[in-house]
Amino acid sequence: MKKRTLITLSIILGIIILSAIILSRGNGVSKETATCIGQNSELYVQLGCNACQSQEDMFGKNSQYLNIIDCWFEREKCLEITHVPTWIIKGEKYTGVQSIEKLKNLTGCN
Repeated sequence: MKKRTLITLSIILGIIILSAIILSRGNGVSKETATCIGQNSELYVQLGCNACQSQEDMFGKNSQYLNIIDCWFEREKCLEITHVPTWIIKGEKYTGVQSIEKLKNLTGCN
């Protein structure tokens, strides 16, 4: 019984460590790419939105370089936003979680 518990704990610990490594690397999104996307777009999110969190998680630690507007706290900036997450790029709205590749193409950050 103790052997099973030790194996289970080892597996859980391994998953946690692997997840931390992946997130700390920014999931392959460089600081430069995140900065470029952030300078050429706006990301509208809302506190408690799981899809919004998933979108930010795609950038890992480099999400800090995105131009993020949280509609929970800045409602006056979100009057035209009906769904979150929403990206505004070159005056066009893109709702839902977007891939990094699509964002790079839309913003010209290839």
